[in-house]
Amino acid sequence: MSEATPDDTRRLAGRCMCGAVQYSVADAFIYAANCHCPDCRRATGSAFKPFAGIEREKLAVTKGADQLLIFGGEKNHDARYQSCGSFLYSVVRDGAFVHVTLGSLADEPTIGPSEHIFVGSKASWFTIDDDLPQYDRHVADGPPINR
Repeated sequence: MSEATPDDTRRLAGRCMCGAVQYSVADAFIYAANCHCPDCRRATGSAFKPFAGIEREKLAVTKGADQLLIFGGEKNHDARYQSCGSFLYSVVRDGAFVHVTLGSLADEPTIGPSEHIFVGSKASWFTIDDDLPQYDRHVADGPPINR
């Protein structure tokens, strides 16, 4: 259930599949994308990882923090619940941001993916059939590619 904070920023609830780990995040995401890099495909077991990025301090694990499995270091890692295995978020950009997996949100964010990134390494068996811009690597690496 979403709620407002004292500064009127709407908060979104997120959780693992079984509900043992829960988090709250401000609905103030800066960007959102579908990442097709091999690491995101392996982490999700899917063709891509839909995520939204926000400053790290705007996400708080409210239940079960001691039961998270952290893959990586303090400043760059993936966080999953140790029992059900749900992939909740990634800490990125030297610890400054988190990439919240959109599928772990219980509430609807006001943002959705606006591009596909790392399409140059996407799964050959998956066809992108929407009109979002596509980038061979990251958005900052150049203009969209025409596909």
